[in-house]
Amino acid sequence: MNAQPKIIVLITYFGNFPWYFSYFLHSCKFNSTIDFVIFTNNDSKHLLPRNVKFIRTTLEEIKNLANKKLQIKASIDYPYKLCDFKPAYGLIFEDFTKGYDFWAQSDIDLIYGNLRSMINYEILSRNDFVSVRHDYTTGCFTLSRNNVLMNNLFKRSKDYEKVFTSEPYWGFDELNFKHCEINEGKTLATVETEIECFTHVVKNASDRNEIRAFFDFLLVDGVPGQIKFDNGQLIYGRKYEVALYHLYWLKKVYNPKTTPLRIPDIFYISPSKIYSKNDKSES
Repeated sequence: MNAQPKIIVLITYFGNFPWYFSYFLHSCKFNSTIDFVIFTNNDSKHLLPRNVKFIRTTLEEIKNLANKKLQIKASIDYPYKLCDFKPAYGLIFEDFTKGYDFWAQSDIDLIYGNLRSMINYEILSRNDFVSVRHDYTTGCFTLSRNNVLMNNLFKRSKDYEKVFTSEPYWGFDELNFKHCEINEGKTLATVETEIECFTHVVKNASDRNEIRAFFDFLLVDGVPGQIKFDNGQLIYGRKYEVALYHLYWLKKVYNPKTTPLRIPDIFYISPSKIYSKNDKSES
């Protein structure tokens, strides 16, 4: 049997953790063969699964590290700006990824399913990059092979220095805010963007057969209907297994005052809330 590639997930988060962080950690626990490292200034007392590690740091220290590794004067004056730098995490955090075959960048507004099942050995052995959407590089979660080519691939964008040294968030990690045009069926070649995004970089390198890139719809977001978390598996529509659920929309409409002290191993996600079997109704 082939050994599973070693994976490390790199996350930056500054400020107080939101209510859904407990659900995020619970889903990490079920992905026990994957390591998660969270760079944060938070002194949270959350009980961490064995495969989750906090690196206590500040935004200023991350900025200084980016300056050193990227050899530029990085503009990182607020936490959300770090999203532009996600494609460069393999280089910025290279001291933490030694010995790993792949590194992922991720957000915390996610509930993971069985990542090893959905992004399996066959996919990883054949590809250098994995996006969990079919049409663009996903800022909430992507996987990259841990090598010099992939860790420096972002530099192929003619605009990466402009992005990294200016204050605004450009959407460099995805599509420069042109998601609607793509969702409407336009091709990447016909969508005009203000910058050359990481989606362009990956697609171009793949088209030239310089890298092998995998794009497929492995996530669920928005308000699609009921999703079941069952001991590490995410089941959508009672029959489709998915790799992760992105709470991008749910967190806008659902803000519970408290989070359960213990997250159940089976719970449900509706268009308006997260609930367990003990709840009598779904709102």
